[in-house]
Amino acid sequence: MKIGVSSYSYQQLINSGKETQLSIMKLAKESGFDGIEFTDLSAPEGMSEADYASLIREESEKLSLPVIAYTVGANLLGENGLDAEVERVCKKVDIAHILGAEKMRHDAAWSMPECMKTYAGFEQVLSVLADGCRRITDYAEGKGITTMIENHGFFCQDSDRVEKIICAAASPNFGALIDIGNFCCADEDSTKAVGNLARYAKHVHAKDFHIKNGNGLNPGKGFFKSRGGNYLRGSIIGHGDIPVFQCLSILKASGYDGFVSVEFEGMENCLDGISVGFENLRSMLGIL
Repeated sequence: MKIGVSSYSYQQLINSGKETQLSIMKLAKESGFDGIEFTDLSAPEGMSEADYASLIREESEKLSLPVIAYTVGANLLGENGLDAEVERVCKKVDIAHILGAEKMRHDAAWSMPECMKTYAGFEQVLSVLADGCRRITDYAEGKGITTMIENHGFFCQDSDRVEKIICAAASPNFGALIDIGNFCCADEDSTKAVGNLARYAKHVHAKDFHIKNGNGLNPGKGFFKSRGGNYLRGSIIGHGDIPVFQCLSILKASGYDGFVSVEFEGMENCLDGISVGFENLRSMLGIL
């Protein structure tokens, strides 16, 4: 497996104005990463997203640092309707193509629509989610791009829900971005969840969390609640409570040999968090 890094890991520096999505590429290259992935692009004022993507592609080629994936937000159950959202996400596929990324992750949905909350559950919207994902991946396939959904956003975070969407969409061009850490947001055991989804893996995020039982007081700044009321805080890979090494072992045993991206969202200085997490991840992969 090769090790990449998500641009989201550098968000502290980007938010402070010290770096941009373009400039962090040099930091990633100097740190020894094999590739970089980007979240939704934030183009400078006066520049289109497509033009910014072209700049990033040029920098990628200059540094010999491939853009391995593009991750974007989406809500196929949003108030604008499925057709409009599919069209919007397909335009993001065009951006991924400009970036040179061969993979793109989009969200499925964040919650039930308000009009359905009183009488419907996940099964009642599964066909809509599958239809949207299938239409997006059909478009992306024509551009040589594989699409994925992630265990992300509470509503579609459980491994069984992710699997149901993938199986219902029924396209070999569509699968899962498995985020090893995110399952705890739905209070699901990461090892069981990764075991459930390993055969659908198209890309992987290595992420760790500190987990505190919800039957106690809120630990304070930096923590948020899981769906079941436990307290979570992003941590450096190897410092938290997620069985990262065991999850990587499961993925390897399943035959996965693609990129694993460091995604850091802890309170520590992000450069320290990325660096220590990278070394820990590299050590884990070296043992497998």
